[in-house]
Amino acid sequence: MNKDLLSKLGTITEEEQSILNGEKVINRALYYSAEASKNAEEIDSARVLKNGRLIDMRPHVRFIHFPKHTHNYVEFIYMCSGSTRHIVDGQEIILKEGDLLFLNQHATQEIFPAGENDIAVNFMILPEFFDVVLPMMGAKPSALREFIVSCLTRKDMQSNFLYFSVSDVVPVQNLMENLIWNMLNADKNSRTINQATVGLLFLNLTNHAELIHVPSNSFEQEITLKVLSYIDASYKTASLQDFAASEGDDVYTVSRIIKKETGETFKTLLQQKRLERACNLLTRSGAPISDIAVSVGYDNTSFFHRLFRRVYGCSPRDYRLKNSALAGHMHEN
Repeated sequence: MNKDLLSKLGTITEEEQSILNGEKVINRALYYSAEASKNAEEIDSARVLKNGRLIDMRPHVRFIHFPKHTHNYVEFIYMCSGSTRHIVDGQEIILKEGDLLFLNQHATQEIFPAGENDIAVNFMILPEFFDVVLPMMGAKPSALREFIVSCLTRKDMQSNFLYFSVSDVVPVQNLMENLIWNMLNADKNSRTINQATVGLLFLNLTNHAELIHVPSNSFEQEITLKVLSYIDASYKTASLQDFAASEGDDVYTVSRIIKKETGETFKTLLQQKRLERACNLLTRSGAPISDIAVSVGYDNTSFFHRLFRRVYGCSPRDYRLKNSALAGHMHEN
């Protein structure tokens, strides 16, 4: 991370100076609502987000134990340097430099004291922020992207956190540094820049689903992430039988999990991915439609045409003519 930025984040805050001067517990007035009892655990978004903001950021307070708590917002933590120890829903997580930890509104978190060089930033996000960000991530839905977002917003998920070990993923590190810089400086158009940056962050994270960790008690979410990542990477040849065999599970179990967690069957998810890729090729390339069909996994071109028309209400050729920036400059096959 940029040295000047890291130095700014590492500046001892007034809250931290009080701790260094002997304060033994956190200042509840900074985190909990005025009406909350001394035993309340829920940190209030009204305390930690500036008025009217859907997303805000603050450095993690060091030098003190932060007792078990929940949030009425989505939080993600980025480890800028050093490490921090967390207990989330009873499971220990050691965040190392470059790691990301996402917590939904239902996660219970406890944080152990961090040292001076253990610098982390907390991003506080209201759920409606995702309503703004998702459309910026492309018109075509991504089942993997939607699933990750659902883990952060739905109440009926098995687990309440996702842990991304992405310290070696350069685009993610660059985006996090840009996001922190933008939020610290609040230049013109900062809100739009922040939204676009988070959108790009999610796009990059979905490209590295193999680096996403879910709680050890969340087998079904782990399988779903693996399935969606498998479809994204191997849509041309993907099959439910092959995936189940690679995981040592039976087809029925995997099929049931996919339907429960995503609301769709493996066949539908695979079809969506193939057609999404076909649409991209139709609008961005001049390749013959028959070649595009084969490249996304449909050797039977007639079947591809029928399926495409059923889903989109037009032929692949008409879709290309309506949507391609290259329309009028290509010879159709």
